[in-house]
This record gives sequence, structure tokens and C-alpha cells, in this order.
Amino acid sequence: MRLLQEKLSKYDIPQKAQAMGIYPYFRVIESEQDTVVRINGKDVLMFGSNSYLGLTNHPKIKEAAKKAIDKYGSGCAGSRFLNGTLDIHIELEEKLAAFVKKEAAIVYSAGFLVNAGVISALTGREDYIILDELDHASIIEGRRLSFSQAFKYKHNDMASLEKVLKQCKPDKVKLIVVDGIFSMEGDIVNLPEIVNLARKYNATIMVDDAHSLGVIGKNGAGTASHFGLDDEVDLIMGTFSKSLASIGGFIASDFHTINWLKHNSRSLIFSASIAPASAGSVLAALEIIQNEPERIERLWDNTHYALKGFKEMGFDTGKTESPIIPLFIRDDAKTFMFTKMCLQDGVFVNPVVTPAVPPDATLIRFSLMATHTHEQIDRALEVCQKIGKKLEIIH
Repeated sequence: MRLLQEKLSKYDIPQKAQAMGIYPYFRVIESEQDTVVRINGKDVLMFGSNSYLGLTNHPKIKEAAKKAIDKYGSGCAGSRFLNGTLDIHIELEEKLAAFVKKEAAIVYSAGFLVNAGVISALTGREDYIILDELDHASIIEGRRLSFSQAFKYKHNDMASLEKVLKQCKPDKVKLIVVDGIFSMEGDIVNLPEIVNLARKYNATIMVDDAHSLGVIGKNGAGTASHFGLDDEVDLIMGTFSKSLASIGGFIASDFHTINWLKHNSRSLIFSASIAPASAGSVLAALEIIQNEPERIERLWDNTHYALKGFKEMGFDTGKTESPIIPLFIRDDAKTFMFTKMCLQDGVFVNPVVTPAVPPDATLIRFSLMATHTHEQIDRALEVCQKIGKKLEIIH
């Protein structure tokens, strides 16, 4: 056995969890992604999906994907930089830029690649990248790939952010990168105060709207729209794998910034283009979101309904303000057990454990879709209450 394989063979944490019957990852779904999915031949209520508007099965989106394949084929056989730019990509970028009220946008083949490629390309060695301590892993990866100096501030703590900004040289670029809605905790960034500090210290703001598009803002246009601060946010990032029912991502900004990224962002230049079917799906999803605002209304009705139920039962839901509802367990073993018992009772939820979060912050991530019914939510609440009491999480 070679040294690498010998080293990696000692990693047996997943095997131990599997032996204990509590391994919660790579669960195989045998059906379409909907409010009910099939696992091991059994129907299960899905409360772990990021499909906030429930569009992954919409007939218009399926039809748009099929038409794109019929016209362009299954792939682009190259990067956007060379032979992989289609007219459908340009159409999508123009519509995305208009949606989030920016001059231009560029589409990447994955949301993770947006953050990895944008953040690493924007600033130089003497500049600064400033992150919220609970920013998404893809933002952290983008920071790691940069040669710039990096700082973190306490989550949504504006005094902590200002302390960091004071340490930065005034004549250097200061890029503040934040989630719009934080993907595990479900709270919304304090964008108005970040804007005030950015003005004071001449900083640039980039908002990751992966979990905000289709959820908050006018017609689901995201965090800047939600606060009426479209002109104050310099860069808006979004993914297609949540409300937009596909795969891929984009960055929107002014013409000069997008021009720089088109010619300097390595994860764009050296990755294959987003597939035509994915681009067609997103175009259809954008049209549905803007023409059917009642979907967002239903999403929020479901969110308020479920959150009220969890709070009345005594669950600790933290500071969530969104369809992402954390149920804080604060114990790795109980979090795994909660997940397993939910699935046994026909409810799919996601565990968040160490090292993703500190040991005292482990949680169940319960997420809503616009297409959930109150009856489905009631069933999930009933299951969670029963298990919560059995594991002595609630009383």
C-alpha cells in the first residue's frame, strides 16, 4: 500500500457511524426532488431541500431544459473563455443582471466556483478580505485562494466589523463578503449597518444571495432589494441550485468588475460552461418567480406556520428569520440520532455537526418549500416533537 493510501485508510469515522446505524449522509433518493421523496422504496416527507419555491418539478422548467438540449445538445465542450459561450448564456446573464439591478453578470458552472473564483481574483496582496465568521464554506475557500490579507468578525456584530475595518490601511481595497441569509442559522445579514460602515471606511460589499434569491426582496430579488439598498451593494452572487431549480451560479456587478472577472477569474476561465439545459431551466425559473409572486407568499406562510409550531413546543430555533429553521440540539450524538429517528418516521431533515459548527452549536436544519402543505408540516412537527421529547431536547 502506498503512503497516501495507508494514511487515508486510517480515516474510519464514517464507517464507525455506519456501524452504529446513525450515518446520515449520501442518502439515496429514488424520485424527483419534491415535498415527498422516495428512499428505500418508502415515501418520506422532504424537509431538507433548498428548493424553496418548489420549482424543480415545474413543467415549464422541464420543457425549457428539453428545448435547450434539442437546440444546443447536452454540453458546450469548452469554457466560456474559448468555445463554450452560447447565446442562451448571454440571454441569461442579461436577465440576471436586470433581476438584481446590476449593469452586468457572468454565469459560472457552479455556485461554489463563483465564490472561489470571484473572491480570489478581486483583491491584491496589500488589500483586505473581510468575512463574517459564519460565512459559507465557498466564501472561505475563495479567501484561502487569495493572496490578500484576511480578517473575520463576529457573526452579524457591527462593533466587531468596525474594529476590523479600523485595522485596515485606508488606501487599500477592503472587500466585505457576507451571506444574505446564513445557510445554517437562517438569520439575515445586517446589511444596512454594513453599508454604513462601508461608506465610512470606503469598503466594497459583496453579498452571497444563494439562499436569498426567490426568498426575500422584491419578486425574490435578494438581500439588497429586501433592504432597498440595491445601489449600495457592489457585487451580488447567486446560485441556481436553490430557488432557481437548476445547477450553476452567477456574479452581478458593474461593467468594469465583470470585465475584470471574465478575464481573470480562474474558476470561470478554466471550467466548462454551464450546460444548455441548466441555462434554459434558470431562464424559465426567473420568469415563473417574477410572474407568480404568490409562491413567495406561500413560502413565508409555511415558514411562519412551522416556526410558530417549533417555538410553542420549546425548540431552540436561534435567530432565524427565514425558511431555514435551525433546531439546536447542541450534541453531536443526539443530532445524528434525531436525524435517524426522523427518517424512520418518514421525515427527512439534515444534521449539522462538528467540525461544521462548534460542539455546542450542533443543529437540525429544517427547511421549508412553498409547495409544502400545512398537513405535511403538521406531520413533521408531530414527529420532531415526539423525538425531541424522547431525546430530552424539549420537555
